[in-house]
Amino acid sequence: MSEDTAALWRPDAARIENSHLNRFARWAAQTHGAPALQADWQAYWPLLWQWSVQHREAFWTAVLRYADLQVEGELEPALLHPDAMPGAAWFSNLRLNYAENLLRGDEATEVLVCVDERGGRSSLTRGALRADVARIAAALRDWGIGPGDVVASYLPNRIETVVAMLATTSLGAVWSSASPDFGLDGTAERFEQVQPKVLFACEGYVYAGTTHLTLATVAALQSRLPLLRHVVIVPCLTSTPDLSGLKIATLWQDLLQAYAQHDVPRYTRLPFDAPLFILYSSGTTGKPKCIVHGIGGSLLQHVKEHLLHVDLHAGDRLCYYTTCGWMMWNWQLSALAVGATVVLYDGSPVHPRRDSLWELVASESITHLGVSPRYLALQARSSTPPAQSHSLQSLRTLLSTGSPLGSEQFEFVYAHIKTDLHLASISGGTDILSCFCLGVPCLPVYRGQLQAAGLGMAVAVWNQQGQAVLAERGELVCTVPFPSMPTGFANDSDGSRYHAAYFERFAQVWHHGDYAIATAEGGFILLGRSDATLNPGGVRIGTAEIYRQLEHVEEVVDAVVIGQQRDTDERIVLFVVLRAGVILDLPLQQRIREHIRHNTSPRHVPARIVQVDEVPRTRSGKVVELAVRDVVHGRQVVNLQAIANAQCLDQYRNRQELGS
Repeated sequence: MSEDTAALWRPDAARIENSHLNRFARWAAQTHGAPALQADWQAYWPLLWQWSVQHREAFWTAVLRYADLQVEGELEPALLHPDAMPGAAWFSNLRLNYAENLLRGDEATEVLVCVDERGGRSSLTRGALRADVARIAAALRDWGIGPGDVVASYLPNRIETVVAMLATTSLGAVWSSASPDFGLDGTAERFEQVQPKVLFACEGYVYAGTTHLTLATVAALQSRLPLLRHVVIVPCLTSTPDLSGLKIATLWQDLLQAYAQHDVPRYTRLPFDAPLFILYSSGTTGKPKCIVHGIGGSLLQHVKEHLLHVDLHAGDRLCYYTTCGWMMWNWQLSALAVGATVVLYDGSPVHPRRDSLWELVASESITHLGVSPRYLALQARSSTPPAQSHSLQSLRTLLSTGSPLGSEQFEFVYAHIKTDLHLASISGGTDILSCFCLGVPCLPVYRGQLQAAGLGMAVAVWNQQGQAVLAERGELVCTVPFPSMPTGFANDSDGSRYHAAYFERFAQVWHHGDYAIATAEGGFILLGRSDATLNPGGVRIGTAEIYRQLEHVEEVVDAVVIGQQRDTDERIVLFVVLRAGVILDLPLQQRIREHIRHNTSPRHVPARIVQVDEVPRTRSGKVVELAVRDVVHGRQVVNLQAIANAQCLDQYRNRQELGS
């Protein structure tokens, strides 16, 4: 059920020849038993992918060697308990350190850049980065921080945040971060579950031109985290913030000065599955899950994706617009391990101008840019296309994730951003700190599709009977173990919560909770979360199928769709945010319904269309359909702290339009 079999983009011969994927395939065929490389990549790709999942020990060993990761110990056995999900154990005789692998290389190369919405710019060479990491690590070591201890961050997307993370992980300690826009309760309910011993925090931050002060929140966090020994304040607004309201606090610059004699990091190598990061689910259905990710699995999966799927080369420049509370922050930083430069952006992507990120591409010679579908939809409504207003010569790859990328956005990218561009819609998540489906630089890009399942990822779409289906809606699953599976959840000693989250639906198979279609071209169309799937008349419909059609209705700026229970059935309710000055009259409602009916089916047509001013979203920008559904049905929303603009939910309560 592909939306369009005509490719929007095909890589040229030179791009394929010079890609890491092409080089890896040729090398792995000679050294690890991969199928012999063929000239026709569309025919060869299924062979390579099948080898990578059927001979996964050989594949992941090949990735580790190709990336030249710094490890010690024996590669064998590559995999113990190969059919256990969960329970498979990767590279159990290896030891490594995450920070060591990110900090290796020429010391004079600029590897970290930060640009903020106020026009500020700072950068570090690899040598300077190593020195700062060594100094902060020395302080942490003196404070007794070591393997297994948790260090937390309440910082914006800045260079100091990266330094603190690398210092923490160089010691073998565990890093966990929240974005400072989370507020007190949202942050505390995360950190209370993992009990950090050190907290890095800011006194405030600027977003969209507005200053937000955070020291009161930091002080309150101190009282709610009994194991907290030290707080380090990174000044983001002024060089000398007033710390008198904090019990235990040190300024960042004072710490660097106190340990100025340290300039060479010391790395603690730990077992492959030792904890590295603790990430958190969005918490929209309850208290956030604390998902523990291991050192080796995270790093190995990331370098596979950066090298083979994103095609990052040494000297390339990657910027993914993200906050430190989203897994894409962790994901992008691993690009340092393949020799790329990471460019951070701190602030709103549309302030002070709507084209701030395109300016960044031009000024910093960005080669790989990552954004959300929502950002691209906003850019599509701009009067001046990016291709006309900015030089995007350096840009080779555009990444998108956070929600399904609509067909219209695919077309917008190639019509108004750049014709020769690898557009890679990617999907995975916090649960695996990586991707199930993503781009392939040697394959065509088709309208509305993620190009393929990742190498080493046995991804399929299953129906309710647990059978693989093609061109039919079903559940996204992964049928064999992979290295970046979580090592577990915090405070889940018997593993029951971990098992319930992913393995209850299908035994020994990862059930991700996405509703999807596997296409004839070998790609995937994501239809939204399974728990938000619509079910009118017993027919399952993905919410993304409706959102995709609304891209063609120019009056609609944003939308959220839910199923409303009516007696024993369910009806579709569509809430729309309209352009300024537009009213949802009967002709517009009829036009929306007719467009949806014509391009999907009568089952997709909303029974009610209601105008609102704002759509609720998580802090990473995802539409919170479940919260709207709860409000409409008069149920309590479990975790308002997970919603960035929870106040807008009042608009959905007791709507007269939904009473009949």
